[in-house]
Amino acid sequence: MTATPGSLAAVEARLFRRAFGHFCTGVVVITTCDDEGPAGFSCQAFVPLSLDPPLVLFCPQAGSDTWRRVRGSGLFGINVLAVEHRDLSRVFGTRGTDKFAGVGWAPSPAGVPILTGALTWAECRVEAVHPGGDHAIVVGRVTALGDCRDGAPLLFYRGRYTGTAAVSPYESPEVVDTLLAWPRHTDWI
Repeated sequence: MTATPGSLAAVEARLFRRAFGHFCTGVVVITTCDDEGPAGFSCQAFVPLSLDPPLVLFCPQAGSDTWRRVRGSGLFGINVLAVEHRDLSRVFGTRGTDKFAGVGWAPSPAGVPILTGALTWAECRVEAVHPGGDHAIVVGRVTALGDCRDGAPLLFYRGRYTGTAAVSPYESPEVVDTLLAWPRHTDWI
């Protein structure tokens, strides 16, 4: 049987996950608040998208109840997790539980939940939504930013949580660490 490009037979889901499990991602919790109260989910498909205007991108499952609530409110928070937040990420990665039970948080200026101890956070407004197979591609405009605290980020690699090695504050940053601050960022893109 000849597989059609783009068909499940052409790219098995198991092999797809295995191959791209070798791409390390950070872990954030996307939050919102509506008439039903606070809601949130763990998300690995998140990236900063643009400096001008300040945009971010995340990809929730298209049928997610939390995504429905984010879309309805039009507002969401990005909470960047630290390596010590493995259990918190697991809580927000489950369906149907009261994810905020026993979790410290405070409202952002627009009222989205900001998790206590996050490395940093952003408050965003939904700017655009695009179809992405079994996920949605959500572009958000950043409307507020939180302070940054020291700590190692929570990462996900090959189906497991992990962290980064300690970096000396005395070492010069790598070129990739300065790409967003590079005055001529079009040199890289």
